[in-house]
Parts: sequence; C-alpha cells; structure tokens
Amino acid sequence: MYDTVRTLQFEKVEEIEEFVNAASKCDFEIDIKCNRMFIDAKSILGVLGIGLGHDFLVCYGGDNADFENVVDKLAVA
Repeated sequence: MYDTVRTLQFEKVEEIEEFVNAASKCDFEIDIKCNRMFIDAKSILGVLGIGLGHDFLVCYGGDNADFENVVDKLAVA
C-alpha cells in the first residue's frame, strides 16, 4: 500500500504549514498515522490536530523531491 513510512515530529507551527504545502503539491496519497488514527497529510486542520512534540508516521507511495526534503528535515532519528 505504501512504499515509504517515516517517523516525523513537528516542533513549530511553521513546520506544519511547510509540510502541508509540500504534501499538497504531490499527486499521490500521503497519510499520517498518529496513534490509531489516519489523517490526510494535505489537510491543514487534520495535521494541526496532531499538535507539536509528538512522533507520528507519515506514509506515502510516490516520489517528489520537494516533499522528500521537508520529510528529511522533520525526520526523527
């Protein structure tokens, strides 16, 4: 279903905005798994609901260099 699953964390609201903007430019599905919920990564309200300082999984099955750069910046080691 998904080719890539990464663990991310938001520390600032600006990071959420940057993430959603990059996700919205992708022509493939991007989901966030937080606890037992799945959230559309292209929904600013859904992503804001995650909050700051919490680990979550981003799951996607496509390639976009700009989106990958944002994911790399937010990745948890």
